[in-house]
Amino acid sequence: MNIIKLLPAVLGMLLLAAHFFRAGHTALVFASAAILLLLFVRRRWAARAVQTGLVLGGVEWTRTLFVLAKMRHDTGGPWIRLVVVLGAVALFTICSTLVFRFKSLRERYDLM
Repeated sequence: MNIIKLLPAVLGMLLLAAHFFRAGHTALVFASAAILLLLFVRRRWAARAVQTGLVLGGVEWTRTLFVLAKMRHDTGGPWIRLVVVLGAVALFTICSTLVFRFKSLRERYDLM
């Protein structure tokens, strides 16, 4: 059952890895995969590392949002849908840190 509760965090990191892969940042793809592997470590520091990675991922999505929206706006292209989609992805990624508030996950990672 914990795997279902962890799905938002897994999806957030997979989206981030895909973003880095598309940008050609191989080291960051591997870092995202390493963060995913930390979900198998039943320690407090592992959960905090995953949360930190997700928050930094949300910051990266927000940075990307501003860069791409500015480019689209400057060229006269459509930018509102881009802002909505990337804003939703950034919010989802950051909010996926909240999965560790489930009692079963707090117990699993000793976050009590």
